[in-house]
Amino acid sequence: MTTGFKNGTLSVFLKGEIDHHRAASIREEIDGAVYLPEKLVLDFGGVTFCDSSGIAVVTGRRKLMKSVGGEVELTNLTRPVEVVFRMANLEKLVTIRRDD
Repeated sequence: MTTGFKNGTLSVFLKGEIDHHRAASIREEIDGAVYLPEKLVLDFGGVTFCDSSGIAVVTGRRKLMKSVGGEVELTNLTRPVEVVFRMANLEKLVTIRRDD
């Protein structure tokens, strides 16, 4: 996972599998950011697997960002991630940017 901060936006580039083993460390790294951005962009372009733990990462970060007046945007959803997130109706909670 890598991060970048620019113009009030924190971008997080996720890779590999997101399951209950990795979800805790992802949450801690995002939440431990010393700065709170206006927008948090979670880029799933490198994610090969995602289960309900990935949903929890997204919904927890949404709650955090909402508490400080910020927003969450998801980008580059791989097909496996998109299927899981669609079943969870995450598009009702966060912005999903599709670059079709």
